[in-house]
Amino acid sequence: MTNSTFTFDKMIKTWRRLKPAVLVAGLSVAALAHSQTASKADEMPGYDRIDIQAKHRSVLVPGSVWYPAGSQTYRSLVGDNIVFKGASVMLGATVKEGKYPLLVLSHGSGGNMDGLAWLSSALAKSGIMVLGMNHPGSTSRDSSPRRSAQFWDRAQDTGAALDAILADPAYAPHIDQSRIYLLGFSLGGVNTLQNIGLRTDISLFDEFCEKEPKSPGCVFFAKGGVDWKTVDAAKIDASYEEPRLAGAIAVDPGLHFAMTPDSIAAQKKPVLFINLGSDDTLWNEINVGPAGSNLVGRMANTQYVQISPADHFTFLAECKPEGAALLKEEKDDPVCDDPKGANRAKIHEQVIEAVKRFILTGNAS
Repeated sequence: MTNSTFTFDKMIKTWRRLKPAVLVAGLSVAALAHSQTASKADEMPGYDRIDIQAKHRSVLVPGSVWYPAGSQTYRSLVGDNIVFKGASVMLGATVKEGKYPLLVLSHGSGGNMDGLAWLSSALAKSGIMVLGMNHPGSTSRDSSPRRSAQFWDRAQDTGAALDAILADPAYAPHIDQSRIYLLGFSLGGVNTLQNIGLRTDISLFDEFCEKEPKSPGCVFFAKGGVDWKTVDAAKIDASYEEPRLAGAIAVDPGLHFAMTPDSIAAQKKPVLFINLGSDDTLWNEINVGPAGSNLVGRMANTQYVQISPADHFTFLAECKPEGAALLKEEKDDPVCDDPKGANRAKIHEQVIEAVKRFILTGNAS
């Protein structure tokens, strides 16, 4: 549940000293508009943006849709910037004929929907539609500890996103509404657990941070002066179950130890938990396995995948060769530095395979 906001604004000074190029933080079409692609539509996924109207938000929630492409438009890059590698897409292509499972994607603190392009692209090419969303207040260049602590806003974004895509004539006919899933990473894992039916007792998180104040999530919220004793507990601890979900996937979820026993016992839908790291390297804040909160053993219908060597940030996109140096120069989080022996690309392949199997067959192994 760490703050993975990458300070692109700070990096601009560094970038200006590098070879001039176009800074692409999300969707990049410049330099591609004048060339025709030689690729076939089925070699890359379709991609487009949608606006999500949410009653609980004062602004539109940005959304993105990834899907099997049914036509050729032109190639674009999504999620590509000076630190991270992006993924190629057919921008605005039609959806290939058929019905597909839908995965809603919730990014981590300070992340964004296009930052996980590696995952969305692979799933779309394998026949799974992906609906991404940016969470205002806890997304890239808009990551406030105080607003991020309003977990109820994130939890309600999921329903608003589903309302939007299921009402969209371009996408709705292609969605198998019996197979709608939610995947959340880090802070996104909190609303994933809430949306699948678990309820929090925020006082337990307050107790955790008193015992482990140096835990990354606790440090992040403390920097914003968040006092869990004064945060609206009634809103945080309310039920945010999304009945349209067939199941969920939680990757290194935060706040798992603050879920109430009765809601854990009542939840019966399938949930895949993924931890990046081993028991001796995982932060307590994200360890849902037997050596941690054992949430996987306390719920009725769970699967558990632990991948190592890896760490929390290994879930982010592959870094460009100069990415680590740029982050170090700007004194930003070392999100490009994986543990010794870790291969981020191969770990991503393992994650993709587990997610695909869980959604398409019901068995992640």
